[in-house]
Amino acid sequence: MLSSVFQALRPRPAEAKASRTAALVALLATGRARWTPRDYAGLAREGFARNAVAYRAVRLISEAAASVPLLLMDGDREIDAHPLLDLLARPHPRAAKADFLEALCGHLLVAGNAYVEAVAVEGAVRELHVLRPDRVRIVPGPDGWPEAFDYTLEGRTLRIPQESIVPGADVPPVLHLALFNPLDDLYGFAPLEAAAQALDLHNAAGAWNKALLDNAARPSGALVYGGTGSLSEEQFARLREELEASFQGAANAGRPLLLEGGLDWKPLGLSPKDMDFAAAREAAAREIALALGVPPMLLGIPGDNTYANYAEANRVLWRQSVLPLVKRVAGALSAWLAPAFGSGLALVPDLDQVEALAAERSELWSRVNAADFLTDAEKRAAVGYGPVAP
Repeated sequence: MLSSVFQALRPRPAEAKASRTAALVALLATGRARWTPRDYAGLAREGFARNAVAYRAVRLISEAAASVPLLLMDGDREIDAHPLLDLLARPHPRAAKADFLEALCGHLLVAGNAYVEAVAVEGAVRELHVLRPDRVRIVPGPDGWPEAFDYTLEGRTLRIPQESIVPGADVPPVLHLALFNPLDDLYGFAPLEAAAQALDLHNAAGAWNKALLDNAARPSGALVYGGTGSLSEEQFARLREELEASFQGAANAGRPLLLEGGLDWKPLGLSPKDMDFAAAREAAAREIALALGVPPMLLGIPGDNTYANYAEANRVLWRQSVLPLVKRVAGALSAWLAPAFGSGLALVPDLDQVEALAAERSELWSRVNAADFLTDAEKRAAVGYGPVAP
């Protein structure tokens, strides 16, 4: 008799709505939790907490995304007041909408994965909580899709089954957002991981500069004794102590090194100028900004003249990074929560209230207004407005 795993590998009936390859994915880890295949804590520590470029880029995108107003649409009709809007305005008692969305987008940029837990009271969704990605692991089911999530903290693990928390609607308790990953079926790929080498280079250059400052008057080199014989142990110890006491540290920077008794200084290694640390550090900073989708000009990185001015770079940030992220998050939240509040609901960003796109809107309205061959209804549709109510 075949086991359940090999039964799952048998061809499904043609009418079954499931991928035939899903069972192969499930075969690798059926019922076993899979940890995120990277060190999220390391990425957060080295790429966010210790790198000013990555920190500012992540904050710039996540704060901008959290500031975009979301509209609730029922087909073509906008809904001004609704329980779903109230839930997003106050996801839980300790966070507002901006805090919630900033944390969600920040985790997605740093880890490539973001998790949101919904809390239901008496069959209705009352709270939303963002979960740290390093504490969550996916438990694949027989069909290859997540059947549960394990949340681990201080040695204790809580398993959250993906069973609907709203009677009569398909609303699982955990929403998982993941960026495209060509090497993993379940977990997303972190943008910071693509910039890992640039992060290491940028951080190492900063550490070098700090060490150079601390040891400014003691360049890398060797003291060569040119006299007859060799230094005694007492002479060697005294020389080392004098060097450390008189020439090490920022306070002793610039002090001349006085040599006597046949001693000669032989510099070793390349100087910072020879290694061109400044240029390498700036190149690494541009690569970090590129991986996260932020124009280097907005981060104050010198030597980048790709954009004509600051306003153009800001528009590129919004069009290529912020708005796609907002639409991804809004679409995922809509698909997840809409069944609990009614079919046909969708969250969409309100682009008319984005100040960075005001110039584009003004140009669009001017072109549409000058088009005499369009009717008023067609002009309203061209700029994104519905027909006037009778």
